[in-house]
Amino acid sequence: GILDPLVFTSMDPRWTFDEVFQDMRDWMAFYPWDQLYHYNHTVYTVEAHWALYCDNYLEGFHVPYVHPGLNASLDMPSYETRLFPYSNIQIGIAGPGEPHLDVPQDHPFGGQSVYAFYWWVFPNMMFNFYPWGLSMNVVTPESLTRTRIHYHTYLKRDADAEAFHRTGIHQTELEDEAIVEKVQLGITSGLYDAGRFSPTQEKGVHHFHQLLAQWI
Repeated sequence: GILDPLVFTSMDPRWTFDEVFQDMRDWMAFYPWDQLYHYNHTVYTVEAHWALYCDNYLEGFHVPYVHPGLNASLDMPSYETRLFPYSNIQIGIAGPGEPHLDVPQDHPFGGQSVYAFYWWVFPNMMFNFYPWGLSMNVVTPESLTRTRIHYHTYLKRDADAEAFHRTGIHQTELEDEAIVEKVQLGITSGLYDAGRFSPTQEKGVHHFHQLLAQWI
């Protein structure tokens, strides 16, 4: 399947491309895909299980405590998650004076100052849509306790590269890695006991675990 400039393939697909990506394609139809170009590729190594990295991405509990820079850019009371069969989206509304996406009026979030759309696609891909472009993350397991994260950055042709750097994605990633590695230590300590999911902050995590139980 193709989402210009992205091309996806699979050796043994379990679902069709449209089954997995059509919801994101519909929601992001307004986005200027054809104006994106590949800006850079960065690889991060996290000493933790790959699913813990996904869990962290899919919940909003930690943002005010782990990401002070990102938290200052978002209106966290408006943070929202919506679910689809094989993906989900977190919507971050921009705080006062922050850059935001130009969302058309006929969109579910038309007229709102959206800082970013954070799409997760089962089981291991993240697509983060910003005013300056797209950050695509591919989560690759190396072992039970080591994961590589491939960051592909696509800038809009008319965007300033400094806008990407001002977003602080590198710093946010380092903050995420630090907390995920601590969670890894916690769950292997023998003291961890599972609790309930938060219906407001962990909808995405619950969705991920349901899909894992169903398909893996």
